[in-house]
Amino acid sequence: MNYTAVIQARMGSTRLPGKVLMKINGITVLECLLEQLSYSKYLTDKIIATTTEQNDDQIIDVAKSMGVSFFRGNQSNVLDRYYQCAKQFSINNIVRISADAPLIDPSVVDRTIQIYEKSNFDYVNNFSKNRFPVGTEVEVFSFSALEKVWKNAIKPSEREHVTPYFYNNPNVFSVGHLENTSNLSNLHWTVDRAEDLEFVKTIYQSISKRPILLDDILQLLTKRPSLLEINKKIDPHEGYKKSISDDLNSNNGAMKRDITG
Repeated sequence: MNYTAVIQARMGSTRLPGKVLMKINGITVLECLLEQLSYSKYLTDKIIATTTEQNDDQIIDVAKSMGVSFFRGNQSNVLDRYYQCAKQFSINNIVRISADAPLIDPSVVDRTIQIYEKSNFDYVNNFSKNRFPVGTEVEVFSFSALEKVWKNAIKPSEREHVTPYFYNNPNVFSVGHLENTSNLSNLHWTVDRAEDLEFVKTIYQSISKRPILLDDILQLLTKRPSLLEINKKIDPHEGYKKSISDDLNSNNGAMKRDITG
């Protein structure tokens, strides 16, 4: 089977605007992510799914410079952006990746894909059971399952964060998990705030081998635990918590579906 990474990226982050094009040791967060993903043995293609906003022209420039395909869609309704992207490119098996995860482990990506491929799951992730660190999230799902979510998800959080409808409805979908040997949910190296960017820069500069794997980072943190103080006060789930709050404040938890993406 073919697997395409659809990487959501935009400049308009409310917490750290322009973060995906900020520099890590001479390359952007987005370029670092693409470099890590290039070591995957299962990904057959990568597409950057950004928005139609003018300031995201910069992301398109990076995609073109790296020879990566791109799609432009809805800014806030990211579920629609994924659906329209997958539909336009005729993607059957989607690997969802966020551009603010520059240290994503390609071997974790491949192991998640393997579980999806060997079983008859509609959807697989690596964060529901004995989760991996925040910033290493991988989700794999079929286009047919995505289309079902696109047609039925109405909560703001389900539209903005693409996949909650999958794992919130296990009676509808067959859901699989890549479980870590231990729960590492207390660790995070997604880039949400300036402190996170500083942490990622330090990790990237301290490890010379490529790709940088999860075990490499864990070994470094064992030797230098003080590094964890850099972004210790940042809540990596801040964005999702806000979306859940928006669900409660919306009219019956519903958001008008926008399919113009």
